Amino acid sequence: MTNPNQIPPALSYSRLAGAALGTMTGDALGMPVETWSPERIGRVHGRLDRLLPGRLPAGSYTDDSQMMIAILETLAQRGELDPAYLAGRFLALFEPRRGYGGRIHGVMERLRQGVAWDQAGTDSFGNGGAMRVGVLGAYYADDLQRLRAAALDQCRITHYHPQGLAGAAAQALAVGLACRWGAQGQKPPPQEMAEELAARVEDIDQHTAGRLRAMPPLPAGDLAGARLALSLTYRCDVTAAEAVPPALGAFLWADSAEEALVLAVSLGGDTDTIGAMTGALAGAFWGLEGLPQKWLQGLENGPQGRDYVLELCHRALEAKTS
Repeated sequence: MTNPNQIPPALSYSRLAGAALGTMTGDALGMPVETWSPERIGRVHGRLDRLLPGRLPAGSYTDDSQMMIAILETLAQRGELDPAYLAGRFLALFEPRRGYGGRIHGVMERLRQGVAWDQAGTDSFGNGGAMRVGVLGAYYADDLQRLRAAALDQCRITHYHPQGLAGAAAQALAVGLACRWGAQGQKPPPQEMAEELAARVEDIDQHTAGRLRAMPPLPAGDLAGARLALSLTYRCDVTAAEAVPPALGAFLWADSAEEALVLAVSLGGDTDTIGAMTGALAGAFWGLEGLPQKWLQGLENGPQGRDYVLELCHRALEAKTS
């Protein structure tokens, strides 16, 4: 096992906790405007840079983060991605009020009936496998081959369509690479990174690889221009192929975690999930300290809230390095 005194920079607590709370922050920031168009978001809120109430109280997380917490619990308990254990945690934490999709209700019922983790899923090409996987990307940032395998396993519990699997793998790999870039202090150009991810997942699904390669030019420093480019290129909906690339684009365009998330939740559509995925990338790259304190302080902090997630990050790293 890894010597805890020699943890590579990509595996630091700051990056794992950044990916975790970045997920929660983007989720909570995008929750109030989920399904809205970019025009409506701009008209009602202007620059959406504050946690607001929606179908849940301000600062609340949705199913995206709840399933991410289940992954963290698994890593903290097992020291690795154990899909059978994870399926049990998905079921144990399942709260329908968080906004789970209809197909996931069916998956949970099958798990409740004792169906095996690799038999309970659905052929959905949705983004559910990608929305929650950011912490796994940070956890296995030192081993991208193992990361891809773990990302696919966690996805198969609920989604086994090739597009769902490719989206989960692409998001996990992007977060792992973001950890590495953060340690080096620089990011690649958007099209270059999109091409690298496309090459890594095209054997899983050609369509998803093609949508990654469709990444448009993103004008530096121009939030409105970047929003227009991404929202015209991608539907930003609940499908993996149309949600993962714009989340990646928002992160790659930005010079700070705040700017990345403001752009992500301005794109409309599945804003909580796009925000969650962008948040994981931003937190992995800039670290926990790079996430705005004004947002972190406003996050839900009950029994399984912000502080619990930070504790899980400590425990997960201890489990990995012991």
